[in-house]
Amino acid sequence: MDAVDTVSAKLALVMQAQNHNVPIISCMGAGNKLDGSQFRVADIYETRMCPLAKVMRHELRKRGVKKLKVVYSEEQPTRPIDDLSISCRTHCICPPGAKYKCTERRDIPGSVAFVPSIAGLLIAGEVVKDLTGNRAL
Repeated sequence: MDAVDTVSAKLALVMQAQNHNVPIISCMGAGNKLDGSQFRVADIYETRMCPLAKVMRHELRKRGVKKLKVVYSEEQPTRPIDDLSISCRTHCICPPGAKYKCTERRDIPGSVAFVPSIAGLLIAGEVVKDLTGNRAL
């Protein structure tokens, strides 16, 4: 089961699993999502709406990976409120010498505690179904 957050780590896990004929299921992005009912289980090449899945599809194609079971969300990711009266972009409080300044727009995916756990439970259910061969569970 893969639930790491970086593309490079995900790719390394998938490639190692493929090289050793080990089944793997990968969790795509849960950041900026609020609706747990939008999660689906599918092949990576059948996903839509998930920015992380899009990057993974591109990288997996380059590496010749034909399939990868994933859990992903079809929910449109939410965006941070862009209110300049409360924005760090106009009232910067970054420490001197900071690598990134809040005046530079960077969306950092946030998550609500219940959303990643829903994805994790879906992954766990898929693993149990695959191990027992009982797809009717």
